[in-house]
Amino acid sequence: MASSTRAAFCLGRFCPTTSILPALIAMSAKYVSVAVTTFPFAMIVSKPICPPFRRSEQEFYAKLPHFGPAFPEKSKGSPMEFGITLKPDISVERIVGLTRQAESAGFHYGWIFDSHVLWKEPYPLLTLMAANTQRMRLGTCVTNPAVRDMTVTASLFATLNLISGGRMELGIGRGDSSRRVLGKKPVTWAQLEDSVKKFRELTAGHEIEYDGQPTRLTWAEHPPRVWIAGYGPKVLQMAGRVADGIILQFADPDLIAWCLGFVKEGARSAKRDWRGIEVMAAAPVWVSDDLGVARERVRWFPALVSNHVVDLIRQYKPEDLPPALTSYVQNRASYDYLHHCEVESSNANFVSDEVVDRFCIVGSAQAHREKLRKLIDAGVTQFNVYLMCGEEEQTLEVYQREILPTFQETASASR
Repeated sequence: MASSTRAAFCLGRFCPTTSILPALIAMSAKYVSVAVTTFPFAMIVSKPICPPFRRSEQEFYAKLPHFGPAFPEKSKGSPMEFGITLKPDISVERIVGLTRQAESAGFHYGWIFDSHVLWKEPYPLLTLMAANTQRMRLGTCVTNPAVRDMTVTASLFATLNLISGGRMELGIGRGDSSRRVLGKKPVTWAQLEDSVKKFRELTAGHEIEYDGQPTRLTWAEHPPRVWIAGYGPKVLQMAGRVADGIILQFADPDLIAWCLGFVKEGARSAKRDWRGIEVMAAAPVWVSDDLGVARERVRWFPALVSNHVVDLIRQYKPEDLPPALTSYVQNRASYDYLHHCEVESSNANFVSDEVVDRFCIVGSAQAHREKLRKLIDAGVTQFNVYLMCGEEEQTLEVYQREILPTFQETASASR
């Protein structure tokens, strides 16, 4: 097979050729195209006959609809946006397919886990997700400052922001599985705050002092928004000072209200209006009238959260933390990261039905709608479905048909 034929074949697998080919043909008079066909993704790398200039590059990428609008605004008018998070242990084809399906269904965000030893590397996958969507905003949920040098992370996001037309957002935390499988601890909240500040400056194209060396990404612009994940008072206060959004891994309105108290304190200390900070509740879901089945599909999730709760118990006095967050880990045994985020994992044997019902969303479609309204009342602006419990395509179909329209209609009525 000729190299150009292989390139077209691979592009057809992951990119909408009906939109990319006219743009490539239009550029053929000025560029000599070289096919790059490394599986599973191929792209056309164009070598200019004469040096290109910035405007022509912008015009070229503007002709590729699947790269999305240039630096779009977030959705407006909806009381709550919806996202999905994928665990990259599935095939590349399914990651692309689920991302496309989610955007078509009306989801606003596509996130992906970052645990580079346990699962596939997220950044090539985010490139594919960007190339196969038009409007969906994309990012990590979550990365951390320690697994990659922060200049690498900043360069990755700045590059992906150009590829996607400004749709990238950084989700970042102190680190869990990606650190622990290497025998290392999460970073401190102070290290996290410093890394976020450096990330912002670098992705804006500003010069910073990095390990004593003046450092700048001269080509970077349009810094991505930053979401910070956390549970403890110190991290939440820090998020209130510096974050565009916070990531809370549970769907418990009461615990979310407790967390937001610290976010507001941090915002006030930085003279920020806390109402401008986005609030994400992230959790798995299962729509079924059979609660027994539904609970078993998501029971792994409170076990995941327990890793962070155990850390909190070591760092804070009992009276500083709500029993609704800490009491359920008392009977927790060891945690096997080889079965991290795994349905029916033995890691979750200690998790009760009551905790499952608080941390996740299970039950009928009506039960989902009711709990989502409670999350809105608690201050949540995005609900992020951890789409990794099995039957993912069907879950997207049910949410498209029975859940999302309710909140879209609410938004239309409020405008």
